[in-house]
Amino acid sequence: MVSKGMAEPNVNIIPNEARFSWVRLRTLVMLRWLTIAGQFVALVIAVNWLGLDIRVDLSATVIGVAVAFNIVATVVFPENRRLSERAALMTLMFDLVQMAALIGLTGGLTNPFSVLLLTPVVMAATALNLRATLLLGLVAIVMLTLLMAFAPPMRLAGGAELAAPLVLSHGTWVALITSVVFLAIYSRRVMVEVFSMSQALAATQAALGREQKLTALGGVVAAAAHELGTPLATIKLVSSELADELEDQPELLEDVRLIREQADRCRDILHEMGRTGKDDTLMQIAPISALVQEAAEPHIERGKQIISRINGRINDGPGADHMLVARQSEIIHGLRNLIQNAVDFADSKVWIDISWGKSNLRVHIGDDGPGYPVHLIGRIGDPFVRKRGQPDPERPGYEGMGLGLFIAKTLLERTGAQLTFANGSEWDTSKDEPPETARPTGAIVEVVWPRETLEITLAQARAPLGKNQPFGY
Repeated sequence: MVSKGMAEPNVNIIPNEARFSWVRLRTLVMLRWLTIAGQFVALVIAVNWLGLDIRVDLSATVIGVAVAFNIVATVVFPENRRLSERAALMTLMFDLVQMAALIGLTGGLTNPFSVLLLTPVVMAATALNLRATLLLGLVAIVMLTLLMAFAPPMRLAGGAELAAPLVLSHGTWVALITSVVFLAIYSRRVMVEVFSMSQALAATQAALGREQKLTALGGVVAAAAHELGTPLATIKLVSSELADELEDQPELLEDVRLIREQADRCRDILHEMGRTGKDDTLMQIAPISALVQEAAEPHIERGKQIISRINGRINDGPGADHMLVARQSEIIHGLRNLIQNAVDFADSKVWIDISWGKSNLRVHIGDDGPGYPVHLIGRIGDPFVRKRGQPDPERPGYEGMGLGLFIAKTLLERTGAQLTFANGSEWDTSKDEPPETARPTGAIVEVVWPRETLEITLAQARAPLGKNQPFGY
């Protein structure tokens, strides 16, 4: 079995093509101007203050090429031009070759500024794809090798050679090549994780926004049904009285009956449309069991038995002392994702256990499926745990990436919850028990809230509700 996750539509919020076309030409131009200024200052200091014998004419020509490149880029292209991946690679390649040529004229690897050859590779690792990074890294290694083998040593104005010992020069070469590889891997790994997290957070925000819009839409209908109930009842009452008085006038009687029928129809339409509406003032507070039931409702008819238990019992009855909580979209959507995940992988049963004590409210969601992979259980809740395109034999066509669990975890943690993922083998389970008393044998998610973060007291619940408030968008 693979890591459990939710199938979220359009999870790739930002396509890779756009991701690798973010680099602005103006940014690289400004950085190159800073590099040119630094190269010019270093050349002046090396010749006039340090007394080094440097081919100023050739060095100035190499710097002048960079100046010309910048001028052309500034004049020809607009300031807001964003480079394609290929153009960015070519630009960084130019910078790498230009710096390597200048360093080759000023002592090769004995020049302490040779470490700057790592800069284009690091930039490629953070802004370009893996192929471009590998290509630029390979070119950097070739340049370092050529500098080590063929660059003339640095000399003083009097002709004295500043040659480093062979061990030191070769050690510098190995250190720079190692730095190219390490920094490229390190930078790319950090960039991929940051981008994946930003993608996942964007998907989380989109999922929460969708849930809030659906809830608000249902709430509008529910509030409309609540507000229009009395006028519709009045219309029906008056039309009934008029029907009694107009029995001797068939033409008018038919119109009155039509008014009554249409009033009934309006009531039925509002009732049907408002079945999911819970955000009117009356329903901002609900028992925790009602929130869990609402989260599980879309998955009840999916062929798996969902067993809900409150404090260990299947049904506490209508008079039970259920804990009241503030109804939040984050809780509903987060629990819905966890329940869907359990239903997706369950063999036949899913258990939802709700319990509370003096300090905590707990919701356990478990199934009788194969459970979480042991080697991934520590990473559950991270986005994109699975590689894209890896097939799932239990759900053909499903592209699981752990994003659904990340969304659920993020949304529930926003409400103050802590999530723990475990397998049924870590619990005292027995398949011989009846389903009503059995414990999950597959994957288990425990969601724990401090009571004070969610609980609504009875006094608060009985306080005046006030008028329904308009929804804000």
